[in-house]
Amino acid sequence: MSAYQVCPVAKMEKLLLASDRSEFSEGAIREAINLAKTCSSKLYVISVAETPDIRAYNYPLVAFEKLEIVTRQHLESLKERSEKEGIVCEIIERRGPEIYKYIVDEAVKNKVEMIIMGRRGRTGITRLMLGSVTAKVIGHSPCKVMVVPRFARITFEKILVPTDGSIFSDLASREAISIAKRTKSSLIALSVAKKDEDLLVAEASVGMVKEVAEKEGIKVEAFTLKGEPHEVIVDTAEKKKAGFIVIGSHGRSGIERLLMGSVTERVIGHAGCPVLVVRKP
Repeated sequence: MSAYQVCPVAKMEKLLLASDRSEFSEGAIREAINLAKTCSSKLYVISVAETPDIRAYNYPLVAFEKLEIVTRQHLESLKERSEKEGIVCEIIERRGPEIYKYIVDEAVKNKVEMIIMGRRGRTGITRLMLGSVTAKVIGHSPCKVMVVPRFARITFEKILVPTDGSIFSDLASREAISIAKRTKSSLIALSVAKKDEDLLVAEASVGMVKEVAEKEGIKVEAFTLKGEPHEVIVDTAEKKKAGFIVIGSHGRSGIERLLMGSVTERVIGHAGCPVLVVRKP
């Protein structure tokens, strides 16, 4: 039986689950299956056997063959697990050095509405996700991306949406309000000011979200707090027991600068709950 009562998104015909075959993908696997079952979605599952350029490294062929076998076995097990839940599942096996490219390419090719992937623990600020597969997928994805920590579960009692008044947070707010309305959730609208002079803008930003949500009949808690944005967002999510965070992404496409130092990246790296990243179309 699905863990959800209703599909949280109006259109969720196709989902793409990206698994790295480690225990860190288990949260994403579980929640992808739950979402696919509730929304009657087709589930695509991709796992990429990360291999270096064989021209630059003297790796024995048998090592590649073993990696391909492990990848295929993992995908077959996820297909079996999905089909036991009545889900139509298609598995995709790829091999190469740039994992994120295969994930994004399959998302584009299959026109999926959401990519779901895991996260490798809570990382340090100075090295936070720098150059990681997750950051690159988010930066290049054609659709929303749900990042699920290993032990996290998506729940719909409370949804946290941070806002700074930008077009990116506006898109996230719309998504959060839509989900809250469909799932009868309450909303936590949050704006964080780093300095005193930012407080008025922060208050106005959170006020707009509150006004729109209340017009839709959604119960809203609104907060304007001062501090380091990602720290306040993560702390508020934990204290308020948010089921997940909906946040916008500016989605810069340059590989070297991809999401570097952004609030979104830091929230993803430290949040204990799932994070849904909404991109500008």
